[in-house]
Amino acid sequence: MADRAELQVREIQDHDLDEVIGLWREAGVSRPWNDPAADIAFARRGPHSTVLIGAREGRIVATAMVGEDGHRGWVYYVAISPELQRSGLGRAMMAAAEDWLRTRGVWKMQLLVRSDNAQAKGFYEQLGYRDTETTCFQKIIAADG
Repeated sequence: MADRAELQVREIQDHDLDEVIGLWREAGVSRPWNDPAADIAFARRGPHSTVLIGAREGRIVATAMVGEDGHRGWVYYVAISPELQRSGLGRAMMAAAEDWLRTRGVWKMQLLVRSDNAQAKGFYEQLGYRDTETTCFQKIIAADG
């Protein structure tokens, strides 16, 4: 089990972009229809969201994109280097995301898990997250979306 103290968590910086995108691809959290660079830029454009990175020995090994919408907090792109999965880093990044929200007065955090991702569902359930038994609807409203 990884010690959270071993992981240095901070907000993403410009020079981290390529390494973060590489980690997202390696960990399988990015999808072909999403532009990771655009998602990062969007998260960084204001004070209501960011990308947290976890580094060990100067290498980015974990991420969590976190934000709040004025009512609830959300987390996306939770990624751990494949060789370090199941070592406690996912738990550490989720705790960091929760802390980021807590400091902003947000008391409820939500996330989306693909219905066929049993491993992720089990992970989040172990952390105390519960299926709200709601359905998420989506509509692409941007012409280039």
